[in-house]
Amino acid sequence: MKILLPVDGSEFSHVAVRELVERPWPGGMQVEVLSVAHPTPEYPETQLMGHAVFLESLARETKWAQKNVDEAAAEIARDAPSIPVISKVLEGSPQEKIVEEAAAWDADLILMGCHGYSAAMRFLLGSVSHAVALHAPCSVEIVRSRRSAKSGKC
Repeated sequence: MKILLPVDGSEFSHVAVRELVERPWPGGMQVEVLSVAHPTPEYPETQLMGHAVFLESLARETKWAQKNVDEAAAEIARDAPSIPVISKVLEGSPQEKIVEEAAAWDADLILMGCHGYSAAMRFLLGSVSHAVALHAPCSVEIVRSRRSAKSGKC
């Protein structure tokens, strides 16, 4: 069994990591911890951003994504040492890259957290978990924290 575990450094990703390490899994499984660096424009118009600013933002996001992957992989290695873990950082749109990586790696399951945004926030930011669930080439399990479960939204 191959499980793709996308992380973004949030408490919601941490809930998914905890779910992974605390659950009994069959032998022979593998986990790929994935984070996607997605540069966010610091200016209202991306055309005003400039190439140098874009590269600086991408470098900052890539460093953050690598930190998130390293922390999640270390937690899995510490708390579930029998589970082999690989890690990867990609650049681009999180929902697209997660779906693409699940297909390329031939994942059996994507296990991910849910932020529990309100309808207005989902409209503005989108819902990565919702988009992944709709387009993934495999099963998707969306793990909720108590806070996101109370909102009833993902």
